[in-house]
Amino acid sequence: MRIPRIYHPELLPSSGIVSLSDEAANHVGRVMRMQAGQEVLLFDGSNAEFPAVISNASKKNVEVEIQARNEVSVESPLDIHLGQVVSRGEKMEFTIQKSVELGVSTITPLISERCGVKLNAERFEKKLAQWQKIAIAACEQCGRNVVPEIRPIMKLEEWCAEEYDGLKLNLHPRATYSINTLPEPVTKVKLLIGPEGGLSADEISMTEQYTFDEVLLGPRVLRTETTAMTAITALQVRFGDLG
Repeated sequence: MRIPRIYHPELLPSSGIVSLSDEAANHVGRVMRMQAGQEVLLFDGSNAEFPAVISNASKKNVEVEIQARNEVSVESPLDIHLGQVVSRGEKMEFTIQKSVELGVSTITPLISERCGVKLNAERFEKKLAQWQKIAIAACEQCGRNVVPEIRPIMKLEEWCAEEYDGLKLNLHPRATYSINTLPEPVTKVKLLIGPEGGLSADEISMTEQYTFDEVLLGPRVLRTETTAMTAITALQVRFGDLG
């Protein structure tokens, strides 16, 4: 049986007894029904793993004894900041989950002219908390020890206008160049993925104003969630650690 990987929201010591967070304790004690003596693998976002043994477990409280701190990094050498226009329903959750698995470092949800999601500030705050939990769960599954940040929701132009010292890309079906023709080396990419209806003509012009390069993925029109996965994979194959 694979040893469960559990995220801890605070920095962990190299040894000693630690109480898991309420959410983690509920998962370990109530959902997985783990008992004292069983092993877990903790991580706290510091790019390290902490093998531990459960010393006390109930449905509401779980204590573990940390055995060691091991520096283990599976982070990509390519730093990808994904700007994803918020998509409907489970599509956004899917995009966040798979982006984390593929090694994205930062995710910023965006609002554009054709964004199909209309929520008030309170609902968006709840969405952000939910998306961050999805990112954490993806790290637990895929072995990452650094949890990508889900930034607060921004308007598209505000995000494009931010200072950035890496390559800035906007996918466009009429672009001349592909990811495979981008010059090397590239270590940082700010990647813009538009909404289901695409960016408006004014928004495309705006991205050019802020020096985004347009690239082509292929001859077929992809859904927004497929576009994100395809572009990230292509970038990781060319400049990162896939393939």
